[in-house]
Amino acid sequence: MPPIRFFALTPRSRKVLAWTIPGLLLLGGLFLLWKLLATPNADAATPGAASRPGGSPGGSSSFSGRGGPGDALRPVPVAAQAATVQSLDHTVTALGTAIARATVTVRILVDGQLTAVLFREGQLVRAGDQLAQVDPRPYEVALSNAQGQLERDNAMLQNALVDQERYRGLFKEDSIPRQQLDTQEALVRQLTGTVAADRAQVDSAKLQLSYTRVTSPVSGRVGLRMVDAGNIVHQSDAAGLVLVTQVQPIDVVFPLAQDMLPELLARVRKGSALPVEAFDRDGKTLLAKGRLLSVDNTIDPTTGTVKVKAEFDNRDLALFPNQFLNVKLHLETIPEALTIPTAAVQRGAPGLYSYKVAEDGTVSLRTLRLGFTDGDRVQVLEGLSRGDRVVVDGADKLKEGAKVEVIDPAAKAGKPAGARPGGDRPAGDSGPRHRPAQ
Repeated sequence: MPPIRFFALTPRSRKVLAWTIPGLLLLGGLFLLWKLLATPNADAATPGAASRPGGSPGGSSSFSGRGGPGDALRPVPVAAQAATVQSLDHTVTALGTAIARATVTVRILVDGQLTAVLFREGQLVRAGDQLAQVDPRPYEVALSNAQGQLERDNAMLQNALVDQERYRGLFKEDSIPRQQLDTQEALVRQLTGTVAADRAQVDSAKLQLSYTRVTSPVSGRVGLRMVDAGNIVHQSDAAGLVLVTQVQPIDVVFPLAQDMLPELLARVRKGSALPVEAFDRDGKTLLAKGRLLSVDNTIDPTTGTVKVKAEFDNRDLALFPNQFLNVKLHLETIPEALTIPTAAVQRGAPGLYSYKVAEDGTVSLRTLRLGFTDGDRVQVLEGLSRGDRVVVDGADKLKEGAKVEVIDPAAKAGKPAGARPGGDRPAGDSGPRHRPAQ
């Protein structure tokens, strides 16, 4: 039997096989991957494919799935309120600042040692109350010296007056020359001026002595003291002793848009006492009630606003100087205004509008012309009538003619909208229940 000869590969054949086999394997892998990716799309496009969560092909179910045609038939749960007629306050809100009626830095007007500080920091004082005491002894000595000088010069004046009367008698008898009488009269006038200067020195010494008793020039609240007792104080000290701010009454300054100025001035000219309320920075807590005091005489060209000042009695000291406040100015009260909640007003391409709920459960878009706003209510001038129900919650899901289901907000807070006892389907869904495939 002849020996078996195996096929011998040439070097060139080995090189071809080395490149061909990996290339075929790569092409086969790419083909399998393409088939795997293309299969789900083909199944989804096939008529009669599974529409149930279980995915069993060829079956049918009443479950419409997310975004299916069943959702378009369900009513949208919304909250609605009726338009009512009520008294409405026309108010203007602004951010204001409390300003003390008077702010005074109490300064010591004489030099000396501060012997006593007679106030407590933060204390309420009245005008004229003593706040501090400077050592009065040097000024008492100066007063005594001035009084002594006055008494000496006054005595000389009295003596000169007596001589003057004597010289006048002698001159009438032609016993002395006219020149001697004129000299005596000049001496009397000179001593009269000296006595007047001495009296001024006495008054100045009394004034300097009174300055040693430091008093408050205004009624108000004292701040933190700038100097302690025992220090040497000077009239030229820049810091002073203490700052006193008058806070009863207190003023609040706030800006108003220049568009409001004609209406505001019209009411001011009529003598109307426009009430003003001051709230905290959150705008929730009422701090004080006051009245409009004055309107500035110029408009700020950079902001287009005018400054307005209101006065508050501030008996409970709720307002503090430089405190930021939310101010509400009451311009007028409308006794019978048609109002709806501000949450019912939408803004879009039609302008200002609301969705009105009809008796058949559908909604229609109503464009509105609004008036004033007071808190969470807004005045409706055109577009609605008394008793019309408007959507206040859920309007973002609506369109013209949409079917809605008005729910109770309290019930919505307790459980999901449209839920019924014993089931988790929305109200109005009467189809058979479907349980997802296990």
